[in-house]
Amino acid sequence: MSDAQLAASIAAEAGALLLAIRNEGRETGKALGDRGDHQANALILDRLRTARPDDFVLSEESVDDKLRCAAPHTWIIDPLDGTREYAEGRDDWAVHIALAVGGVAVAGAVALPAMGVVLSSDPAAIVPPAPPRRRMVVSRSRPAAEALAVAAAIDAELIPMGSAGAKAMAVVRGDADIYLHSGGQYEWDSCAPVAVALAAGLHASRIDGSPLRYNCHETWLPDLLICRHEDAARVLALVAAGN
Repeated sequence: MSDAQLAASIAAEAGALLLAIRNEGRETGKALGDRGDHQANALILDRLRTARPDDFVLSEESVDDKLRCAAPHTWIIDPLDGTREYAEGRDDWAVHIALAVGGVAVAGAVALPAMGVVLSSDPAAIVPPAPPRRRMVVSRSRPAAEALAVAAAIDAELIPMGSAGAKAMAVVRGDADIYLHSGGQYEWDSCAPVAVALAAGLHASRIDGSPLRYNCHETWLPDLLICRHEDAARVLALVAAGN
């Protein structure tokens, strides 16, 4: 099984587990999110330990073993991206599983379990053609000032959405065109979405245009741009002008 196939298989299995936990109706709110995070993380770690025993793992829900920083292969996972949306019974949450090699997101998968969708770096998704008016996904509760400014400048339609993975996959699926985030994230928030987006031929970078690097000692990754290649230069220029 290839790394991308493994990521997709595990993401789908973790997503099914999360749906089953939510459908039980035993917990609500924070308790539901905590249980989902914990059990999905345990499943993913077990599957990766079995399939790739020599690789390191960086997970939002596990203690960070800094030995990974010198490892050539590190899996970067978010067992439940969008805990709030998951606990609220919404659809816009995700499971992220990615492999970073030499600091680059080379393979990955993002499951959108409530939508019955798993997107992988192989086979790569086919992004539909762009509409005449661009659409930008933004946070439901805290839209980034830079995103709002760029949207106003290019007359983009704003689409409020939950988790980072759901936003990024909206661009991959052609439901949106631009995901510009400047409010702060961690590596596990974007590694899998970036692997899937790059494989689909989209642009992915920091909002200053620099490359995204993963498996760093510091896991904080403040900003992200995923968009169509034809829009990247214009969006990056507008962000730079605003700063």
